[in-house]
Amino acid sequence: MEKIVIVGGGVNGLCSAYFLQKRDYDITIIDKGDITNNCSFGNMGFLSPSHFVPLASPGIVAEGLKYMLNSRSPFYIKPRLNVPFIKWALKFYKNSNQKTVEKNAPHLSDILNLSRRLMNEIRDDIGDVFEMEEIGCMMMCHGQKAFDDEIELAKKAKKFNLDVEILNREELQKREPDVELDICGAVLFKDDAHIHPGKFMVALRQYLEKNGVKFQLNTTVTGFERKKTKIEKVLTDKGDFAGDEIILCAGSWLPKIAKMAGIHLLLEGGKGYSYTYKNVEKNIRYPAILVDGRCAVTPWGHNLRIGGTMEFSGNNDKVLIKRMEGIYNSVKLFYPGLKIDFPPQDKIWTGLRPVTPDGLPYIGKTTKYDNLLLAGGHAMLGISEGAATGQIISDIVEKRSTTIDVSAFNPDRF
Repeated sequence: MEKIVIVGGGVNGLCSAYFLQKRDYDITIIDKGDITNNCSFGNMGFLSPSHFVPLASPGIVAEGLKYMLNSRSPFYIKPRLNVPFIKWALKFYKNSNQKTVEKNAPHLSDILNLSRRLMNEIRDDIGDVFEMEEIGCMMMCHGQKAFDDEIELAKKAKKFNLDVEILNREELQKREPDVELDICGAVLFKDDAHIHPGKFMVALRQYLEKNGVKFQLNTTVTGFERKKTKIEKVLTDKGDFAGDEIILCAGSWLPKIAKMAGIHLLLEGGKGYSYTYKNVEKNIRYPAILVDGRCAVTPWGHNLRIGGTMEFSGNNDKVLIKRMEGIYNSVKLFYPGLKIDFPPQDKIWTGLRPVTPDGLPYIGKTTKYDNLLLAGGHAMLGISEGAATGQIISDIVEKRSTTIDVSAFNPDRF
C-alpha cells in the first residue's frame, strides 16, 4: 500500500485526504497544532462562485496605500525590509491590473464552481452536520456608488452563468424582517452557499479517522530527507514519516516548509479577524459581504459571526483591537437594528490567509521533485476552493486527467 504524507491539517489537507482515502492509500496528516487552531476554523464559511475576481485587481494597491495610516482600515500592508515580502509585494503590484484579472478570472471561476458542486457531494457522503445553507450570499452596499459598481459586477457574473438578483432597499428589508437595515441596495448571488467551517472541519476529521487516516498532531516539521528527485521522508520533532507522495498544505507557513525542500514560493499571510455571537435574539437571515464596509457577516440560526480585514504584517497572531473596531462599526452601520456589543478582546479570533501574488492558488507538482505536491495560497477562498483542491490533488496523485484546466495554478509560475 502506497504511503501519502500530508503536511497541514487545514481545509486543503483534509479535503485532499478525503478524496485520496477513497483509494487504497496509507495516509498520515501532520499538523503543528490540533486542527482547531488553523485559518479554516474561524473564517466566514462562504462557498462563493461569486468571488471570481482575484484579490490582485486594479486599485487594490492604491487602496492599501490610502488606508496605510488608518488603524481601523480593512486593508493594510506593513512596510518592512524583508526580501521575500518585497519580492511578493512587487509581483502583487505588477499583477494588480485588468489584463491579469481577465486572464485569471475564468480559472478562478472554474475552481469555485467545481468546489461548489463537490461540497454537495461531500455533505451527502459524510452527513448534513455542518449547517450548510443554499440561500445565496448578499453583496450589501451602503452607498449608491458601491451599489452601482456591484450591479456592473453582476453583469460580468452572468457571463460565468451565475444566477443573480438585484434588490433595492425596500426589497432587502423584506428579506431581513427581524433587523433594521441601512443599506442602499444589494446583489444576491443565488449560487453561493455557506457552512459552519468549524463544524465542517470537525466532521471531516472524524470521517477521515473512521476511514483509517492517521493524524499526527502538535508536530513540527523540521526538514525532509531527499534523494535525487524524490522526497523520501518528512522529518519532524516527533519522528520521521516516509511517504511515496508528499503533499504540502501548510497555509501561510507553506513558504517556510517548502524552503526546507529547496523550493522558494512567493506567498504572504494576510491576517483576518472574526468574532462569533451566541444567541442573538433577532438575527439576520442572509450571509453577506458588506461591500463598502469591507467586512462580512454569517448567520447560523441564532448565532452570528462578523469578520474581515486583510492585514499584511507578517506571520503573527497579534490582535490589533482597532481593526476589530472597524469591522464592528461597519456592521452596525449596515445593520443599526442588530443588537450586538463590541467583542471582548480575549475572544477575538485571528487567522492568516495565504495570498499569492496573482490571486490564484498553488496546486500541483513542482518540477524539482517527482513526488512533491503543493496545495495552498487560496487567500480568502480556502473553504470555497477546498473541495476542488482536494479532488485535483487526488487526480494528480492518481495520474488522472483533472476535471478543470489547472495550468494557471502551477506552483512554479513565479
